Amino acid sequence: MVNIVITGCSSGIGLETAKYLKSQGYKVYPTVKNEAHIPALQKMGFENVMKLDVRNSFEIADVIASVLVKDGKIDVWFNNAGFGQAGAIEDIETHILREQFETNVFGLHECTKQIIPVMRRQGHGKIIQHSSVLGLVSLFGRGAYNASKYAIEGLTDTLRLELKDTNIHPVLLNTGPITSSFRETAMKKLQENVDIENSIFKENYLRNLSKEKSSVPFNQEPIAVAKVVEKIILTSRPKPRYYITKATYLLGYLKRILSTLALDKILLKVG
Repeated sequence: MVNIVITGCSSGIGLETAKYLKSQGYKVYPTVKNEAHIPALQKMGFENVMKLDVRNSFEIADVIASVLVKDGKIDVWFNNAGFGQAGAIEDIETHILREQFETNVFGLHECTKQIIPVMRRQGHGKIIQHSSVLGLVSLFGRGAYNASKYAIEGLTDTLRLELKDTNIHPVLLNTGPITSSFRETAMKKLQENVDIENSIFKENYLRNLSKEKSSVPFNQEPIAVAKVVEKIILTSRPKPRYYITKATYLLGYLKRILSTLALDKILLKVG
C-alpha cells in the first residue's frame, strides 16, 4: 500500500487532500501544527494524525521515525504547510519576512532534507512541494509570499537536477485560487504585522480588508489539488510541475509570451 505524509492538514488543501486520498484507499499520515486539531481529524477516521510544526526539526524527525516504525517506508511526502503574509514590501519588517520564510521555505527545506536519506535508502519516493501561481508571477502587495514561493521553485528545480540519477521525484504544484482559509489568514497577518494607518497604501489595504472574498477569477475547490496529488502518486515518472486552476495556466502562458512590462500591466489589474 502506498503511504503519504501530508503537512498542514488542519484545514483547506491539506485536510481535503488527506480525506480524499484516505477514501481512495491510500494510507495517509496527516500532520497538524497545533495539537488541538488532532481530535477533530481522529473523529474523521484518521488513525495516524501527528503533530508537526515544520519549523521544528525535532518534530520532523519524530514524524519520520514514527511512520518508519509503522510502515518501514515513506512513499510520498507532501510539503503542503504554509501561509501568506500580505503587505507591500516597504511595509514588511525584515523579521516578518523571516517569519514567512521560516514556514514556507525553511520548514519545507528541513522536511525535504530529512526525507531524502529515507527515500535514498528505500530506493524510491516522491516529494511534492506546494508552490503557487505566485511562484511564477508576482502580485502587488504579496511580496513576502511571492518571494517564498519563488524560493521553493528555485530549490525544487535544483533538487530535481541533483536527484536525476535516482528514483526520487521532486514535484511542484503551482496552485491558483483554491477555496480555503488562506485569504482570511493573509488578511489577519496584514492587520497584525503592518502599520496600516501610517502606510502610503492604506486605502488599498482597507479596500482589500472590506472584500468578503478574493476577486481573483477561476477559483476551484481543494479536491482539484487532491486529484492531482493522486495523479502524481499513480505516475511512475511524474512531471516536474503541475498547474492547477485556469488562472495558473493563463498567467503562466502570459509570462512566456509577454514582455515584463506588458505582464506587469495585467498583474496590476489582477492584484
